[in-house]
Amino acid sequence: MSYLYALIMAGGGGTRLWPRSRRDQPKQFLNIGTPHSLLREAYLRVAPIIPPQRTLVITGEHWLDAVQAELPEVPVENILGEPVGRGTAPAVGLAAEVLARRDPDALLAVLTADHLIRDQERFRAVLLEAATAAAEGHIALLGITPTEPNTGYGYIETNGRIGGQSLPVLRVESFKEKPTEERAREFLASDNFFWNSGMFVWSLKTIQAEMRRLMPELAERVATIGAAWDTPARDTVLAELWEGIRAETIDYGVIERASDVVVIPADIGWNDVGSWAALFDVLPPDKDANIVEGEYISVDSRNNLIYSPNRLVAAIGVEDLVIVDTEDVILILPRNRAQDVRQIVAELRRRGRVDVL
Repeated sequence: MSYLYALIMAGGGGTRLWPRSRRDQPKQFLNIGTPHSLLREAYLRVAPIIPPQRTLVITGEHWLDAVQAELPEVPVENILGEPVGRGTAPAVGLAAEVLARRDPDALLAVLTADHLIRDQERFRAVLLEAATAAAEGHIALLGITPTEPNTGYGYIETNGRIGGQSLPVLRVESFKEKPTEERAREFLASDNFFWNSGMFVWSLKTIQAEMRRLMPELAERVATIGAAWDTPARDTVLAELWEGIRAETIDYGVIERASDVVVIPADIGWNDVGSWAALFDVLPPDKDANIVEGEYISVDSRNNLIYSPNRLVAAIGVEDLVIVDTEDVILILPRNRAQDVRQIVAELRRRGRVDVL
């Protein structure tokens, strides 16, 4: 019998939510429209179908204590630390190799630690359907039905139903990376395109075979690290081999080049909370369509997001702004430039201003 495991990917930096998301407390450790941190929410929504003993988390070594504090139910040996981020392909590959030595017949759901999902019951139903497809040898992606011509997401083109029990399983035709607005509108008008949620399910045998075929150098390195993981040599082998791993996403490295990929439509109230603008869809507005956390006085101001828990913000006659005050930083930008916050983060790194990152 194949058991379903969860791998929660908790190594991201959340730079587009700077300055609230910082190096020492990135997005996954924040509560954004939720009673718990996004990381703990990710754990809680799979807990009814995947016990903590079958839940793994991979994160940066410097966040291991923070993850353990957020998820005390998860065994310490299930929380894996990377010396430095190298993208999702090495992270998934390493976790697969570690798990393969415990349960080589496992199915593995790779899940995000920093997204918001409102319909959790539906999410679990989609996950179980994806697990059934994975047990049949498919790589099963969770695809979000587009609601707007968003140019910040990757799109998945499908080509007909090939199965499914309670939910349809659709064959993947192609992947379309962040399109122009015109192309995104075309995708939206069609009924066979989905947003790539970054969540998927596959068997360990499929992971290992595809990585050996498509990323042989990486597969060899993570296999060696995995073999040493539960031995005294782990730290030495990890330090020696991780340094030479090239950064790559699992999407580019494996999924988009694999031959047997399917999508399960996942209408689950999903939001990647990927920028300050995304919070307009997450948090409740006031009577003037402003979203406010903190004390705020408004005169003729609408459609603004104000985050200032420690200081009064007053605004007159402004619209469609994001104003963020975190004591040591004030960020102001038009709502439609929210994706560009990463440019500020890059410039701060260039200037050596690590004190505010």
